[in-house]
Amino acid sequence: MTAKRVFLTWATALGGCLLPLAAWAAESSAGSGGSNHGLNLTTAWPGFVALALFAGAYLLVVLEEYTDLRKSKPVILAAGLIWMLIAAYVHFTGVSAGVEDALTETLVDFAGLFLFLLVAMTYVNAMTDRNIFEALRTWLAARGYSFRQLFWITGFLAFIISPAIDNLTTALVLSAVVLAVGGGNRRFIALACINIVVGANAGGAFSPFGDITTLMVWQTDQLGFAEFFRLFIPALVNFVVPAAIMHFAVPAGAPEASENTGHVRRGGYAVLIAFAATIATAVVGHSYFGLPPYLGMMLGMAYLQLLMYYLMKTAMWKDEALAAYRESDEMTPPDLVRHEEHGDSAERFNVFGHVAEAEWDTLLFFYGVLLCVGGLAFLGYLSVLANVLYLQWGATWANTAIGVMSAIVDNIPIMAAVIQMKPAMSDGQWLLVTMTAGVGGSLLSIGSAAGVALMGQARGYYTFMSHLKWSWAVAIGYIASILVHMLVNAGTFHG
Repeated sequence: MTAKRVFLTWATALGGCLLPLAAWAAESSAGSGGSNHGLNLTTAWPGFVALALFAGAYLLVVLEEYTDLRKSKPVILAAGLIWMLIAAYVHFTGVSAGVEDALTETLVDFAGLFLFLLVAMTYVNAMTDRNIFEALRTWLAARGYSFRQLFWITGFLAFIISPAIDNLTTALVLSAVVLAVGGGNRRFIALACINIVVGANAGGAFSPFGDITTLMVWQTDQLGFAEFFRLFIPALVNFVVPAAIMHFAVPAGAPEASENTGHVRRGGYAVLIAFAATIATAVVGHSYFGLPPYLGMMLGMAYLQLLMYYLMKTAMWKDEALAAYRESDEMTPPDLVRHEEHGDSAERFNVFGHVAEAEWDTLLFFYGVLLCVGGLAFLGYLSVLANVLYLQWGATWANTAIGVMSAIVDNIPIMAAVIQMKPAMSDGQWLLVTMTAGVGGSLLSIGSAAGVALMGQARGYYTFMSHLKWSWAVAIGYIASILVHMLVNAGTFHG
């Protein structure tokens, strides 16, 4: 598929999504007398320009592998222009609309995600430096697992782990495993990353801790804690169906044996323990004390900093001992020989070096996307969309469509719009929209935080186009999961 065809395809797709949105906005505002903040910006020129900027930015993200333009650049530009347009319109019309408050609220949402992501990426980098993933790769290779077996192992791990530590962190950790195990096999890595994204998003859908949207639904008391687990079977179907289809495209061979012994460097297991303690801190702090997850993650950053400080100080002692032994021409003790061979000098234990190695393009991409979508929400488009869907289409079709839309527009503000609208729905319908908003993002690589993070983590292997080639298989799993939910949880759709 040429770049030109890709551009035309996605121009049509985005146009088909955004232009009806503008039409719905006009229809809704005509009947209601205006949008949020007393402004009819959904039918004013800033609204249409904002839609065009958002669509243009996303098209450039889609074409990243053809243009070599990092995905953060167009969305940051669009975000700034959208809010400048809003501010200019409000300023010259002389109305009071709370632009600064709305922008600050959007920025606060991003700040929580940013800090959470930054800590997770820093830990992944620290574990990579300590040779954790290479050791795991060696361990898996020694057991003779084929690419297809590894495809299923990593996929099921994503599905099982994400309900506890969230889909984003799960995807980051397992993608590092796949990159280490894959040995540069582009086909395997691309398919395994797609499988991890689908598995992590599906697993996150049946737990209040698995995704931000499930957390929002739980915190607003739309569903009880135990009710989320009714989605286990539909979520499992959502993962297994596309995985079974992609199974036959996975290379039939096995990873080549590596000369690397897979030795875990000094402090590696301590980093693992600190990471587990960090996740536990975030979960306990949020579940029992109502603290935002990023606070627990940042506390975990302190665990890593103190651990690195200890490792650095002890490494400095060994460096000095090595120098002394060399100068005295005495035989180097075995432990110092191992220390020298593994390259564990004091300068390696610098936590700020791991922070600097974080995927900043991904972090800035999230900034741009959340501010773009926040601008569209401020203009009234998301509220209009939610109203049109539930009042005209009905709950089942609306909840199904929301999942598809979450693959293009971030699912967090869409779910927020649904919660704010408070449509009269049964528990079955709330379970449906919770699931679709979570797994619908798997349809595209840019549709979920897990997918976007992997585009940065596995750059060159997992791309928008590599995921798009299998979107049809993911869509089959998406439809199947909805049908299974309506079957196994039929009793929840009444009352």
